Amino acid sequence: MRPDRAGGAPVRRRRLRPGPADRPPPTPAGRIRRLRRRIALLFALVSALGLIGMTVIAVHADDASWRSQVDADLKLRTSEFAADLHYDEQGAVEYPDPREGTYDCPPVTVFTGSGGNLTPAASPHRPCLTVPAAALQAAATGAGREGDLVLTTVTAPDGHPLRLSAQPFGGPAVEAADVVVVTAVDVAKNVEDHDRMTLLLTAVCAVLVAVSALAGRWLAGRAVRPALAAIEQQEAFFADAAHDLRTPVASLRLLAETGLRGEAESTEIMRRTLRQSTRMSELVDDLLTRARLMAGAVPLDREPLRLDQLVDAVVADTPADGHRVAVRAEPVVVLADAGLLRRAVANLLGNALAHGHAPGEPADVEITVGAGGTVAVDDAGPGIPPELAKSLFERFRSGAGSSGLGLSIAAWVAHAHGGSLTVARGARGGARFLLHVPVQKRP
Repeated sequence: MRPDRAGGAPVRRRRLRPGPADRPPPTPAGRIRRLRRRIALLFALVSALGLIGMTVIAVHADDASWRSQVDADLKLRTSEFAADLHYDEQGAVEYPDPREGTYDCPPVTVFTGSGGNLTPAASPHRPCLTVPAAALQAAATGAGREGDLVLTTVTAPDGHPLRLSAQPFGGPAVEAADVVVVTAVDVAKNVEDHDRMTLLLTAVCAVLVAVSALAGRWLAGRAVRPALAAIEQQEAFFADAAHDLRTPVASLRLLAETGLRGEAESTEIMRRTLRQSTRMSELVDDLLTRARLMAGAVPLDREPLRLDQLVDAVVADTPADGHRVAVRAEPVVVLADAGLLRRAVANLLGNALAHGHAPGEPADVEITVGAGGTVAVDDAGPGIPPELAKSLFERFRSGAGSSGLGLSIAAWVAHAHGGSLTVARGARGGARFLLHVPVQKRP
């Protein structure tokens, strides 16, 4: 805060934060990366929903399965015990003596009475489970009142869950149920197994969700990779064009201004303008060729051709301008694209004529065509520094003031044909470029 000029209360200064409208728009690559993240997130979300849904269904099915099995066992136990019940001539129920052990495990309790007024008539002598009396009474009362089977779950004094089954049986003289058999069983082991399976399924589901998220990210990356590559190629093309065309355009502008001021003869200006325009044309051709090669828009039209004749034709079509070019060739047939291979050899020859000699002296270039499908271009220039040999075939890495596109195109052509392009120190101290392409196999 700063005081105002009149000496009054201090004035609070607020910093204005840039709003959404002031932020720069995202680049195409940024939008594609954002799309990749959204695709990966959507894939992970859909997979997570499916896995969680299947886990919930599996847990619910296991819970219903063990409960159904326990209830079936209780009903069977109740039915087996009810088979031992009998009625005398007066309609009174007769049941086994509890001391015989038939009530003990699982514990069975017999209630007698009518409707909701039931009292325990026989209970286990040595029960294997301790069942709360109130829970037994409640289950028996409910079954006697409803006249149907009642299944319920209670908690034992030791904390174990118990499953109770109360089954009413009607006597021969009355329609209302006058006997209710209550059976109990400890389901702690079943609950533990169910909880263990639930925990295992949850852990497996979490792992699968994580794996699905990673797989979604990988698949999304693979899906948008061609688009990113296309954008990178486009940006590289624009960078190449801006880098390479800046100098000839500036030279042409300077020549035009010189001609307008009348500082030089028009013939000389036209001659220099022609050289600059020719260079610009070659640069544009190189840029377009490299962009099409990197984008895969130039299919290889492989055909058998004489490599020695192709090299002779390239040397004959290249203006020497006072330089010396010698060719030693052996007849050899290679399987290659004639146009691309001609361009690669022409780029190597042009590079040797431009940089393979001392300043002010003519170049002395030797081209050797070997029977193994090799073209060696040797010059007598200063050679290539060892630190530039590995990066020489990258764009902008000629090391001699040129764009470096010619060598990068020649290297791409060699690799596209399954061959190679290397550089080393020649026998005469200059550079030796060795282009190798596969030889056609004889039938």
